[in-house]
Amino acid sequence: MSKKDSSVLKLKDFRLNSKTSIIYSNFRSQLDTLAKKKTFLVAVSGGPDSLALCALSHTYLIEKKNKVFFVLVDHGIRTNSSNEAQKVKNLLKKKGIYLKILKNKKKINKNIQSQAREIRYQLLLNFCKKQKINFIMTGHHRDDQIETFLIRLSRGSGVQGLSSMNKISSLSKTIKLFRPLLSEKKKDLIFLAKYYFGKVFKDPSNTNQKYLRTKIRNLIKQFKKSGIEPDRIINSINNLASTRDTLNFYIQRIERNCIIKKKHTISIDLKIFLLENSEMQLKILSNCIKKVSKNYYPVRAKKVLSLLDRVRSNKSLKATLGGCIITRRKKNLIISKEELKKPIKL
Repeated sequence: MSKKDSSVLKLKDFRLNSKTSIIYSNFRSQLDTLAKKKTFLVAVSGGPDSLALCALSHTYLIEKKNKVFFVLVDHGIRTNSSNEAQKVKNLLKKKGIYLKILKNKKKINKNIQSQAREIRYQLLLNFCKKQKINFIMTGHHRDDQIETFLIRLSRGSGVQGLSSMNKISSLSKTIKLFRPLLSEKKKDLIFLAKYYFGKVFKDPSNTNQKYLRTKIRNLIKQFKKSGIEPDRIINSINNLASTRDTLNFYIQRIERNCIIKKKHTISIDLKIFLLENSEMQLKILSNCIKKVSKNYYPVRAKKVLSLLDRVRSNKSLKATLGGCIITRRKKNLIISKEELKKPIKL
């Protein structure tokens, strides 16, 4: 049997099961709208959600002939991480999927999950730029949305944080992050991955009690026992997302009136900025720091609020936050990249 005939059989077999067929149909309709005829990258971790994403993407690749890269980042945090990565590569190879492994060479010794996430996205971005890839796809699913919501709730996040993850986010001017599985349940993705590959791998960090996300997972189990259903939490997240979108519409309007951008520097007109309420000020300042630093994740709200207090009370302020230098000069707040050492005059 030729490789082409074998691929057709795989595609038909994948559609024979009603559960996998429905998930694939939802997945395909999203890609047809967003990434049709585009090159995209599948971020692989080896967990059941990312393996399910591999299965869906490979099926789409066979059907639509898109160019797809499957990439795994080996963070090197665990001593046997290289062996784990190789096992995932071997599993995908059995289905005719080539997995590219990117090895992290930086030491990760504090804020492990946060630092690992930043390194992962930076390595994936660099790979995308070299290969001219437009979309990075991740296997984030409905359960991840709930966990993220509760983590941010525990940190006192506002509307922006509590609305959790967007389906599409911009990582750079040319590269977008796409989460096509946000409506899918983890148990269904586990079923799909096992159905397609015959097995799944478990991430040891998922049961490590030192991580907040692991504690949150255990808390969700208690919620279910108490009658707090995941669907209710998802409804709240969706309602908050709608509020966030409305808020962002007005924030963008204010930003156009009080912000001047120039290369690595942003200047905020404090006369206009300080007339807004605290929520607007928080979001605008957070946006500016994120834009200048080019970090994917914004600075924690608690730190930005502390900085805002200093901006209001200190007319000769000079501070650092999120990889930026923030300086108050008379009626303007100047934000520049920290490695530039000296803020650029506008």
